Order: sequence, then structure tokens, then C-alpha cells
Amino acid sequence: MSLSKKDKYIALFLVILFLISFTLDVVLGPVKIPLGVVVKIILGSNELNSTWSTIITEFRLPKAITAVLAGSALSVCGLIMQTFFRNPLADPFVLGISSGASFGVALVILTAGSFGINLFFLGGLIGNLSITIAAILGALIVLLVIMIIARKISNNITLLILGLMIGYVISSIENFLKFFSSPENLQGYVIWGMGNFGNVVWKDLYFLIPVIFIGLAFSFILSKQLNLLLLGENYAKSLGVRTNQMRIFIIVIAGVLGGAITAFCGPIAFVGIAVPHVTKNLLNHFDHKILIPSVALSGSILTLICDILSQLPGGSQTIPINTVTSLLGAPIVIWIIIKQRKTKYYLVAE
Repeated sequence: MSLSKKDKYIALFLVILFLISFTLDVVLGPVKIPLGVVVKIILGSNELNSTWSTIITEFRLPKAITAVLAGSALSVCGLIMQTFFRNPLADPFVLGISSGASFGVALVILTAGSFGINLFFLGGLIGNLSITIAAILGALIVLLVIMIIARKISNNITLLILGLMIGYVISSIENFLKFFSSPENLQGYVIWGMGNFGNVVWKDLYFLIPVIFIGLAFSFILSKQLNLLLLGENYAKSLGVRTNQMRIFIIVIAGVLGGAITAFCGPIAFVGIAVPHVTKNLLNHFDHKILIPSVALSGSILTLICDILSQLPGGSQTIPINTVTSLLGAPIVIWIIIKQRKTKYYLVAE
């Protein structure tokens, strides 16, 4: 892996932009706290306003770290799935993994009241352990179904379409649950579905950080095989890539990364699709040993910027993170489709 001078400048630019975005995400908020004070609080000074210390250490810092984890995980998910399926619009959400996580949350929030289950006995309504476990279980069940199908179907495009159908079926069941749920439970589910980095606290991060890092590390380990898949599945097979085994690895990685982020932050759209394309156009590189860390860094920057914008500078309210990612991501997806049409590589290749 060798980097040109241009690549090094771009990498340096991304690192600087990441540091600026992370700092702004911690500093900016409804309560104005000077940058110097923020730095002292992070460095552990005990001679400062206790309220400011609580705001920084218990709320803004975990929120910024969560944004970094979400951006890197979803972006790398999108990259490896786009490479494997040879489809520019593939990402974990297309395979229904995010829908499975959402369905798990829907079962807890929308049906608990109907069956007279005390949600407080389960641990609370929103942003608590019961919802987290439900989301992860939902993602893993869908993942298991996809893995069973993947053992019998060798065509990547067919598997992608089946993933879309699974997502539609789950969405229909969710709508059924919504129709019969109480207004209070429906409101809670809708709020969770808007996405939010602010619900994650330190005890959640102790679980989330190692899960995301392991997923990203395994993605990087598969870089060589992903590079060979860019040349075509048959060519990769001729060079010794076990495509069936590779498929299971990618589905598991995507399921764990996508399911964990969805569980803690809610479904976040467009990051997994948009960031890999922006990064590839910026670097003009196709080596996954370069792309995976670059995409993770770019994804972190995007989610940090989205989190900053969601805080409505000058106001005390926060708009849903999904609203901001959709506003920024949808135009990029439109640009991808237009670009693919011009290059006669529209949505599905080979």
C-alpha cells in the first residue's frame, strides 16, 4: 500500500477536519461553554463549574463519540457491501438488517402496552436496555434468515433483492403494529425512529466501542479479498477467494455493525450509501486498505457535522439526526444514479 503526495494531503485534510468537527460538536450546544473550559474539563480539571463538567463529560462527549462510531460503522458497511454486491446502492439497510433491528424495537414499544406488560419492569421505554436488546435480536434474526438463504443462492443480485423483500415484509408488519398500538407507544417508537446520538451514555459505549472496532478490524482484514472482488466474482474465485465464505463474513460484519448502531442510535439513513462514493471520488482509489480507514474517517466527519447541524445553532432544541442525514445524503444518491446512467452502469452491474 503506497500513498501519493496528493493522498497524504487529503488524509491530512480529513484528519484536521475530523478534529475540528469533533471539537465543535463538543463545544456547541444550548449551554455556551468556552473552548478553553471544555479542554480543561476533558483534561480532568476539578476546579471548574460542576454543571459545565457534567454537561461535557456526561452528555456532549459520549454523544460526539457515538457520532464517530455510527459514521465509521455505517460507512464501512456500505463500502464492503457495495464492493461485494457490485451495486452502488447496496448497504446494510438494503439487506433488511436495519429493518430487523427496527422491528425488534417495534415489538417492545408497540406491543408492550397492548399485552399489559410493564415497560418499566423491562427497563424503561426509550433508550434503555430493553430496546437495545430487542433491536439487536431483531437484526440477528434477519441476519440468520439471510445467512440461510445465502447458503442456497449463489447470485449476489438475487440475494440483494431478497433482502429488499424481507425489509418490505418487516415494514408491513411494523405498520400493522403501529395501527393497533396506543398513541403513547406509537409516539415513543416514532421518536426512536428519528435517530439520536444523545441517548447513548458511557455504560452503553463500553459495549458499543469494542463491537464497532472489532467489526472495522475484520473489514480491514478482508481488504485483499475485496480488492479481488472488484475484478469480478469469477476472477476472484480463480485467484483463490472463497466467495461463499466471504459472503457470510460480510453479512455477519454488516449485521453486527448495522444492528448495533441501529439499536443504540435508531435507524440512520444515507450514510452507508453516500460516504463511500464521496470518498472514492475524493481519493480516486480502489484499494480497500486505503479506502476502509478513509471511509471510516469521512463517515465520522459527516455524522459529526450532521450532529452539529441538528442542534439548531442559537436554539435550545435538537432536530432528529435522520432529518439532517437525509437532507445531505439524498442529493448525493441522486448524483450517484445520474452518474451511473452516464457511465452505463445503472444500479446493477454484471
